Amino acid sequence: MSQGIDLISAVDKKIDKVRTRSLDLSFNEIMDMYQDGELIISPDYQRLFRWSEGNQSRFIESLLLEMPVPPIFFIERSEGVYELIDGLQRISSYLHFRGRHELKKNDDGSYQKLELTDCDIVPELNGMTYDQLPQALSIKLKRNFIRVDILRKESDQRLRYYMFKRLNTGGEKLSDQEIRNSVIKLLNDEFNQFIIQMSKVQAFKDCIANISTEQNEQRYDQELVLRFFAFKNNRTQYKHDVGDFLTDYLEEVSDPESNEFTFNYEEEEKIFTQTFLILSKALGDQVFSGTNTKGTLVKRFLTYHFEAFSIGIQKALDKIDPMNDETINKIKETFLEIKNDPQFKQITTGGGKNYSRPLNARIEFVEEKVLAVL
Repeated sequence: MSQGIDLISAVDKKIDKVRTRSLDLSFNEIMDMYQDGELIISPDYQRLFRWSEGNQSRFIESLLLEMPVPPIFFIERSEGVYELIDGLQRISSYLHFRGRHELKKNDDGSYQKLELTDCDIVPELNGMTYDQLPQALSIKLKRNFIRVDILRKESDQRLRYYMFKRLNTGGEKLSDQEIRNSVIKLLNDEFNQFIIQMSKVQAFKDCIANISTEQNEQRYDQELVLRFFAFKNNRTQYKHDVGDFLTDYLEEVSDPESNEFTFNYEEEEKIFTQTFLILSKALGDQVFSGTNTKGTLVKRFLTYHFEAFSIGIQKALDKIDPMNDETINKIKETFLEIKNDPQFKQITTGGGKNYSRPLNARIEFVEEKVLAVL
């Protein structure tokens, strides 16, 4: 009985720290807030707007038909100023249809206006822009309401973060890294901004040039930076689920109340820059590629190779001068030998290699070979 009372008390204490309120706002009010700077949609967040024009059109069609739509979520930044956290696809679709979306502009700076397409309930809407709607329909659209749940600024900062971490952003599925980027700022954005900064280091970009366009759009480059620091600094805690492992590390470094990690930004930047300068000079954009049966490098990005080589050279980092051609040639030759080694191929090929033992095996394989030639 006592344990149950304690549990209820613990839940009640957390409830007391969450301050929320709900409003019904018309889409026109939301657009006015956005234009007046009272509703913030961060540029990085706006770039996640990926609904096709057909999906956007069907959402507008739903509004005109007065069909129910899920609520959206704001966080209060200051008195009267809010930030959109969940509902990006819906709000962006409305702004695009009204010709007010910042990323939908023509070369001359004028706004693009969505032309409805693929409306399947009222196909007569197809081909229409907002300006072509009959007045009765344009008024209906502007006055259509949506429920807005607001997390007040008085709420506990850490609870705000964990609440929005749990939100299921409807519509287009976001990558793990996009979700991390969107919500970590509610906890502390310093480490995340550092990750973004490191993803722009030229040597790093050269090394990962073979990731796909889709991966690049989904911030996989930033996830690779996070992966590098997480495995370099916290590999002993890794077991199997790499997504959760990366998120946990990001949270631990970012959480102002956590004493788990001390992250020396200046020192870590030097290590990161040195690491990828060496890798870039050794094999350039093929440093994370595998080899075919003839022993020839195949231009393709392999995550297992990223982990093995970027972490595997850490113990030798102070022995490698990236400006010394003789040393770099040694590293290059060693890398090629490693990539063609049957044992290394076995621990970096096929499924079931993303848990701790094979991860450590491939990192230690590179580590031993590199140290042996220096």
